[in-house]
Amino acid sequence: MPDKEATARIKINKLLEAAGWRFFADGSAPANIRLEPRVTIKSTDLDALGANFEKSTKGFVDFLLLDAKGFPLLVLEAKAEDKNPLVGKEQARKYAKSQNCRFVILSNGNLHYFWDLERGSPYVITSFPTPDSVTGYQKVTPNPQRLIEEQVGEDYIVRTQRPNYAAEAAWQNEAERPGYIQINKLRFLRPYQLKAIHSLQAAVGDGKDRFLFEMATGTGKTLTAAAVIKLFLRSGNVRRVLFLVDRLELEDQAKKSFNDVLSADYQTVIYKENRDDWRRAEIVVTTVQSLLFNNKYQKLFSPTDFDLVISDEAHRSIGGNARAVFDYFIGYKLGLTATPRDYLRRFDGAKPGTRDPREAERRLLLDTYRTFGCENSQPTFRYSLLDGVKEGFLINPTVVDARTEVTTTLLSEEGFVVSFTDDTGEDQQQAFKQREFEKRFFADTTNQLLCKTFLENALRDPVSGEIGKSIIFAVSQNHAAKLAQILNQMADRMFPAKYQSDFAVQVTSQIPDAQQLTINFANNNLLGSGNFIPTYKTSKARICVTVGMMTTGYDCTDILNIGLFRPIFSPTDFIQIKGRGTRKHDFRAALFDDTIKEGVQQPIKTAFKLFDFFANCEYFEEDFNYDEVLKLPPPKGKGSGGQGPVVVGGTYEHLGDDIVLMVKEETIGCEGMKIDRMFFEKFEDVVRANDTVAAAVEAGQWDRVIDYVNREVFDKPEEYYTLDKLRKAAAVDRRLTLREILEKVFGLIPRFKSKDELLEEEFSKFVADRVPEPPSAIPAIKTYFKAYVTSNRVRDIIDSRQFTDLATNPYFTTHDFRAVPQQYRTLVPEYIKDYVSLNQFAP
Repeated sequence: MPDKEATARIKINKLLEAAGWRFFADGSAPANIRLEPRVTIKSTDLDALGANFEKSTKGFVDFLLLDAKGFPLLVLEAKAEDKNPLVGKEQARKYAKSQNCRFVILSNGNLHYFWDLERGSPYVITSFPTPDSVTGYQKVTPNPQRLIEEQVGEDYIVRTQRPNYAAEAAWQNEAERPGYIQINKLRFLRPYQLKAIHSLQAAVGDGKDRFLFEMATGTGKTLTAAAVIKLFLRSGNVRRVLFLVDRLELEDQAKKSFNDVLSADYQTVIYKENRDDWRRAEIVVTTVQSLLFNNKYQKLFSPTDFDLVISDEAHRSIGGNARAVFDYFIGYKLGLTATPRDYLRRFDGAKPGTRDPREAERRLLLDTYRTFGCENSQPTFRYSLLDGVKEGFLINPTVVDARTEVTTTLLSEEGFVVSFTDDTGEDQQQAFKQREFEKRFFADTTNQLLCKTFLENALRDPVSGEIGKSIIFAVSQNHAAKLAQILNQMADRMFPAKYQSDFAVQVTSQIPDAQQLTINFANNNLLGSGNFIPTYKTSKARICVTVGMMTTGYDCTDILNIGLFRPIFSPTDFIQIKGRGTRKHDFRAALFDDTIKEGVQQPIKTAFKLFDFFANCEYFEEDFNYDEVLKLPPPKGKGSGGQGPVVVGGTYEHLGDDIVLMVKEETIGCEGMKIDRMFFEKFEDVVRANDTVAAAVEAGQWDRVIDYVNREVFDKPEEYYTLDKLRKAAAVDRRLTLREILEKVFGLIPRFKSKDELLEEEFSKFVADRVPEPPSAIPAIKTYFKAYVTSNRVRDIIDSRQFTDLATNPYFTTHDFRAVPQQYRTLVPEYIKDYVSLNQFAP
């Protein structure tokens, strides 16, 4: 058995070779393997090791990595597997300085740190950088002091857009200045945006390299990010920036935004459009999904390829497997999020095992704060919706809490109870909850009533007097189609001969060019423009009915009404949807008739309405201060009659006799039965061939994908696919999620990880965050960590402090517990409750 030093060395050799380094031993190797770039093996006892150094178990081997010209480039300090790599930090520093090396890798074969001696502290990496990447990284000479001292004023972006703006006559003339700003699209930074940047500069001064901006929707996170990018590039502290988004449609939007304000100095590209020449650009925009596909981020990129990584909508784009992409690259990290932690303030975090959907949100937010070095839940900079409203930049909604008799009953504890007679003539009852509205509970009269209430109470456009531009969020694509049809029929009666069924438009993934429809709606030319007043540029279509689109990153400032025609269970989704209406807007800007302009009353948008038909606000806030409550006329009829058709699902129960004819036992191996494998492969073919699923996966719209598969693919003839059947067919020793299965089907992950592989990953994250001391205790801590995650009994014993019960526990014993250092006995459970999802480890 090789000792721990030799094992670590063998692992390091393989990692170096995988990264593209080539070995030779101080000239003793044959000339035909002296390939560039090369690695020299330095050792205090190299002669004793000889040519068979890889097989030796004596002493340490330090690696000196050379550049293509043979000059020292990087020192790699190797330690035994049971030692913390950081113990070699000072030794490596001295060695690096003696060799005039700027870079150091500290590794024990399992845990690795990359250290730029000119930049700061060692940084955990998951793979070794390539020679070319380190050489390129060397070209940047960081100087944090330049970044800290850079003067950032309100015209910081404008000086890139138009460097000599202050000397131009149109700017100096105050009367002409507003028109000059508008024509040239100059973007001045607002006071709170400046404060965000100054907070980042202060954080750099404190030695931090991770930052989190928590800014409400509509406050200009992308413009603030552009200023941060310029700050880092201009100060010479980075050479290339990676801007991560979580949805396909946000790529183009981000590129356009950066081009609008930074193109004079810096080039922006979308990675998938520039796979061969992205290195020529300073700003690279891509979706997380593009990098996850077949582990592309590891195969095509080196950890040192980007010096600054910005995660847009950070709470989404670092969730799940995407976290690996974000952590892969070294350097500065900035997260942007619109989701405030306060939205979970009423969640009982002491009960992480509850089915409350806020549990997942809580864990995701905690992970976001931890990832950006904000364990105390205090971001680098925070600017809330209330701040924006108070300072006049944003608008709070007028909430319309409207509930019908049916929706009120669906929201109740008992649900909507339906009495019916089954096929056998027996009287039965079935209860429906709000989650089942329009999925298993159809009520046409309720949909009619919701649409009628919405149109009668919606805010009107202050210029044309027609229904203000609106977005309605439906339960499903079928529901969206129904609502659009109802709204168009009602509009024909309200505004005869005005719309010809162009009033409401379904905007979902099933609709061709749906993304273009959203762009046209924002540009006020969806199905035409100026329907009431020819000189007024406003969309002929007044309402977009959607499901999951138009939630994050969609900018349409003249939205006046938002309709929640469905229950929402994610605080993040709720905040994002509500944020579509919070931006201010001047309606006169789209009017080209000065005579009409003068007569417009209240042209500035000061309010928008949020129609809540399913008590979503109450669900998230409990005592929300509603501004307007409408009492709806009750639908006709009581009980199970009068609400439209109700679909009742039932099962057949055979009450007759049966007998056993044969008993045969067969043990199925880990590969599963052939029929299981064929079943899974057939499911793969079905979903791959589905354009709706494929498009939504490409766009990263997982909520929509999962909802669609559950509704349109599962439990259908002929195959009757179900999640349980797919789990069994996959033959994995843990509980797979539908998202994991779909990620595997579409190649976003190469295979399903076993329970132990996931445990090892989670423990590695724990070690990276809370490097255990002493290192010799790591095996005991790992055993404790795994037992607490995977065993309900162990968790009960630890949480209830009934430690004597460990004496009879076969999985984790009293001896195992005593081997765990005292501080980790409480630290491990606390960490797991906050950051580890236990559901994925269930059998």
